[in-house]
Amino acid sequence: MYGHAAGMLLPHLGWRDLGPKCTVSALLHLLFYAAAQVRSLAAACSRLRSAPSDQATRNALVKLCGEVEQVERQLNASFAAQLPKAVLKKGRCRLAVDLNLGPYHGQPYRNRQEIYRSQAKRGTSHFHAYATYYLANNSRRYTVALTRVAQGTSMKEVLKRLLRRAAEAGVKPRLVLLDRGFYSVEVIYYLQAARLAFLMPVICRGRKASDPRGPSGTRLFAVQKRSGWARYTLTHAAQRKIRISICIHCRNGQGRRRRRGRQTLLYAFWGIRPKTTPWVYQTYRLRFGIETSYRQVNEACIKTTTRHPALHLLFVGIAL
Repeated sequence: MYGHAAGMLLPHLGWRDLGPKCTVSALLHLLFYAAAQVRSLAAACSRLRSAPSDQATRNALVKLCGEVEQVERQLNASFAAQLPKAVLKKGRCRLAVDLNLGPYHGQPYRNRQEIYRSQAKRGTSHFHAYATYYLANNSRRYTVALTRVAQGTSMKEVLKRLLRRAAEAGVKPRLVLLDRGFYSVEVIYYLQAARLAFLMPVICRGRKASDPRGPSGTRLFAVQKRSGWARYTLTHAAQRKIRISICIHCRNGQGRRRRRGRQTLLYAFWGIRPKTTPWVYQTYRLRFGIETSYRQVNEACIKTTTRHPALHLLFVGIAL
């Protein structure tokens, strides 16, 4: 299994041997062993008889990895090489985009922009953030592209980067399924300008139903008790009017754990013509496969306390 993994990754890394013990094959074997056992590199070095010391391993990896942009290009080339030819011949596919936050407790390696700030989760508000582009085909999942997200990077720039990587891999999106974090005027305007069909949840904004003046904004749709369709207008920073379609899908939460009563789900879409609201609901559920890939990453991610962003990205790429 390690040989198969090395065969997929080695041609794109461009690594070289750094001595009789720190060979490329030895370093990859250490990385794959630590990932498979969900251990640190130090634990892997102590368990493998012929392995170099943990300090020598870290020094070699830092030297070979170089800058984080280089590691990102190498990993994306590896992901592209693993895509089956049948997927590329198929043409346009449904692709999912999501943001993964890895909790980080410590100081940045060089500057504050390396650490992404967000709502507190797992005891911290500091993260190493990565966005992935994901494809599901015939019950098989593939990560198409990976990019690191620094503090201050807009979701539009993240999406542009992933779309560029996917185009380089030969993957053309027929429909982009986005997380609610991408629901913004800037992202929607970019997708419409690029003529890319999309589907994403709507963030409820405006006055609440408890307000004496009544609900406003997208909260008008959230209080409805019957499924249906609507149109909504957003205003871009350049004073351009952006029109999107809203799917209002209502369902009963009876029988589902911790869900009772009527539940109203809102989806924004453009570039597609769905016939029923259940189709929209079931189609968006395809995006949840990317959440499964993140759970599997935690089952094969090397434990580390390093501050080096390139090593963090390499470990996440190996897990993916």
